[in-house]
This record gives sequence, structure tokens and C-alpha cells, in this order.
Amino acid sequence: MEKPLLVTDFLDRARRHYGDEEAVVATTGERYSYDELGERADGFSAFLQDRGIEKGDRVAVLDPNTHYHLEAAYGSMQVGAVHTPLNYRLVPDDFEYILTDAEVDAIYADHEYADRIEAVRDAVPTETFVTNDADAVEGDWESFDEVIDAAGTDYDRPEMDEDDDITINYTSGTTGDPKGVVRTHRTETIHAYLVSVHQEIRDDDVYLWTLPMFHVNGWGHIYAVTGMGATHVCTRGVDAGWIFDTVAEEDVSYMCGAPTVLNMLSDHYESEDGDVATTGANEVRIATAGSAPPEATIRTVEDEFGWHLKHVYGATETGPLITTSDARRLYDDSDARFKIKKRQGLGYLGTDVRVVDEDGTEVPWDDETIGEVVVRGNQVMDRYWNEPDATEEAFTDRIEGYYHTGDLAVVDDNGMISIQDRKKDIIISGGENISSIELEDTLYEHDAVSQVAVIPAPSEEWGETPKAFVVPANDDPENPPVSTDELKQFCESRLAGYKIVRRFEFVADLPTTATGKIQKYELREREWDDEDSMVGQG
Repeated sequence: MEKPLLVTDFLDRARRHYGDEEAVVATTGERYSYDELGERADGFSAFLQDRGIEKGDRVAVLDPNTHYHLEAAYGSMQVGAVHTPLNYRLVPDDFEYILTDAEVDAIYADHEYADRIEAVRDAVPTETFVTNDADAVEGDWESFDEVIDAAGTDYDRPEMDEDDDITINYTSGTTGDPKGVVRTHRTETIHAYLVSVHQEIRDDDVYLWTLPMFHVNGWGHIYAVTGMGATHVCTRGVDAGWIFDTVAEEDVSYMCGAPTVLNMLSDHYESEDGDVATTGANEVRIATAGSAPPEATIRTVEDEFGWHLKHVYGATETGPLITTSDARRLYDDSDARFKIKKRQGLGYLGTDVRVVDEDGTEVPWDDETIGEVVVRGNQVMDRYWNEPDATEEAFTDRIEGYYHTGDLAVVDDNGMISIQDRKKDIIISGGENISSIELEDTLYEHDAVSQVAVIPAPSEEWGETPKAFVVPANDDPENPPVSTDELKQFCESRLAGYKIVRRFEFVADLPTTATGKIQKYELREREWDDEDSMVGQG
């Protein structure tokens, strides 16, 4: 027997079995049950249909992590419209490109960000504009609460197929215009199932939204947390002290956070001399992704906070999540677990993750041979929106039928991958390949280093040489607590001679994405501005 896999099933299930249970703790203090959340989503569905939105039309959502985002997303998807979440850190020109590229028909925008849409309103195809506070926004915007009250809750849910498009998530566009990653009901649903299993989501979970909902649909948590009948605790940005307070007050059991968020929490904890409540009534687990957190950070999270850390990995195009280091049979409670938790880990259920050489041959599991991570799985994207050539390349570069991540990794004897670098971040110095991640991990071991990014810098002698941009622990780049000579000597005692970082620059902060990933391309572009080309073409 076959039943179509539809994302609408997640809210349907929660309403059926957990209608009276708390679904959302809103940023404004309201608390909504699943019945109430569902009725508000129904109201948005009815409103959209009144405005002529049909199955397949695109509806954008520009919102921090509030209950409006969940209502607008489900309200859109219930009428078969394609949910198109937008990165709230973008500028008007970016929004003009995305709204035009996706041919967005309607948009809900939070009042703090609606002005960026208003600035390009006349240049985009969008005709319906809704916000949560129309009085706070210039221009002709309708109030979300007013339109759902007026529309009622009756709407016609169209027949939908699991292979229908249901979301478009735009990439960061760090190497050109952002690309729209198209995902179907099937890919979203299977990814949410996998997240539910590997992240151990339960109906009594209290999930704190420290990860942007717009970012690959919050790593699928807008589906998984909802479908399991758990509680969403919404946010408008993150602050370390507020996170700890909320974890204790709301009995949070699960959240996600980039390594930069973990560092922020660790710094706050240390600044308070550990006098911080780190849990409420529930034990806490936290998922992190991107570059592996420093071992010292993992130790603080697990040994000081008492939280269980799960290191996961993926990309917008892959769901995102495709691997996990939470393989407890492969480590014990000793210090050995930290080395495993720094790895990106094993493939999720039903996910074929390989590391292959330039000929598409799988590299040996010797933890030394570097290749590119490729993946095949039911959670991988369908295609790039209106980008057939880019889609073809992404699935055929080294090996046919696998999505090529652009990440370089090694594999240990258990089949656990460990990312060594992005293709473009490998430093080629004097013909030797140097991993910027290895150098960053080394520098993170120094107490005076709060954050660091290592990139290739031009060198007349070697072509490229490593350069480190360091945020000092005292946040004062003019008077750091360590000298560049001391950092160089620190590297010399821990790294092979050709890998040593010889150039340093102290900075107040590093450029990051909305999800906390360091944008090295900005540092590279600045460093190579006067050069004709980069040796590694990063």
C-alpha cells in the first residue's frame, strides 16, 4: 500500500492527537495549543485562496522565529503553494532578485523587515503584502491577524502529490546570485522522519528556536517538532543570557546552535563564573553543524552545562542533515568521545554518503586520503530552480547520481567522515595542500583566541600562505592578550613546518551568515583584491 508523503500531514497529526496541548510559546507571551495554531494556519490558507493563490504559486515568508512564520508556512502549504522562506539578513537588492527569480505571488514579512521589501515593491511580481504590525510599516500592507479573522477557516485543500514542489530555499549566494533549492513533499517529509529519529524528537520535547526557521526550514524542525506534537519556543534573535534563562524557565529539552552560538554560550558562562542555571526540569541536548566546534567548547557544553551535544552535517541542497557523530556505541564516556564528536560522522538512515577522489572512486578508510563528500538520499533536493546546468553539474561532477557537496573529507575505519576543508578553502602553499580547519582547530586551543578564520593569503615565495584572522578573547583587537609572535610559536609547537601560520590579523569580529557560519569568501576577496588570481582559486 502506498500513501503519498505530504508535509501537511505533520500539522494534521498534531491537531488530531495533541489539539489541546501547548504547541507554541510566542515571543509576545501568548501560548497557543495545536488546535489554535491549526486554526490560525487555516485562516491564512483561506485568505490566500481569497486572493487567488493556487497550488504551485510561490508564497514568501520573511520572519525571525515567531509563531507567524509557522502559521504562514503551513497556511501556504495547505493550499499547495510553495513555501519560500527568506533570509532576514539580506538587503533589498537581494530580495528583489529572489522575489523576481521565484516569481513570488504573495509575501508575509515581519514588521521589522518589511521596509526592505517595500523598498523594491514596484520592481517585483508580488501582489499581496502581509505583515504582523501594519501600523509599524510604511506602504500598503495588510495585518496578518486581521486578514485571518476576516477570512474564516474554510478553504479547499487541493489534491497534492508527494512529487509536487513544496519549498524553495535560497542558498547564501557566496559565489554569485543565490540559487533556489527546490524540495518536494517527499524530500521534506523523509528528511523530517530522519531528523525525528536521529535527533530523538519526542512529543514531550520543548524545542527552543535558536536556529533560523528560514534556514532549510529550520533543518526540518518546522515539520519534525510539529508532527511529533512537541512544543515550539519562539524567538526574535538570540542572546546568551536569555537562552540560559529560557532553557531554565521553559524546561527546554532540545535546541540547535552553530559553533558560534556555542562559543557565545561558553563565553557567557565563563563571564558569570559558572553561576548560570543551564537546565530546567528536562535534560538538554543540542545539535550543532558546520565546522566542528573546538574540543574545548564541546567539553564546556557537556561537562559544564551538562548538555548532550550532537554534531550533524549537511547542506541546503541535502535536506540539510545527512550525517551524525552521535554514534554512542563507538565511544564511551571518556575523553575519547570528544574526538568522535568533532567528526561529521556516519550517514543518516537510508543515506549513502561517500568520499570520492577525482575519478569518482571511493577513498580508502585510512583517515588520511582526502576526497570530496558526495551523497545520495531521499532527502536530497529535486533540483535548482530554473538552473538546469547547475543541477546537472551538481549531480554529475565526479560520480553520476550523487549530489556533490564541495566539502573535502577523510574517512576513518568506522566509516565516519571528518571534513578537512571546502574545496575553495584548501591552502596550496609551495605545492602542499594545507587544511584551514586543522589550523583553526590548533589556534582555538590557545586561551587568548575567541574566534578564528584561516584563509590563503598571497605569497611571492610560496604562491599562498596561511593567514589567520583572530578575534581575541578580550574582544579588543587593538590590545589583544597575546602577540602574533606568541601565536606563531604556539603553532610551531603543534604543526608541521609547512603548515605554520605566519600571518595574523586581530579583528573585532568575523563576517558570518545568519546561521553563524563564518563567510571566509569575504576575507579572501579582501586579501586577494590586488592580485590577478588565487593559486587555489578559492
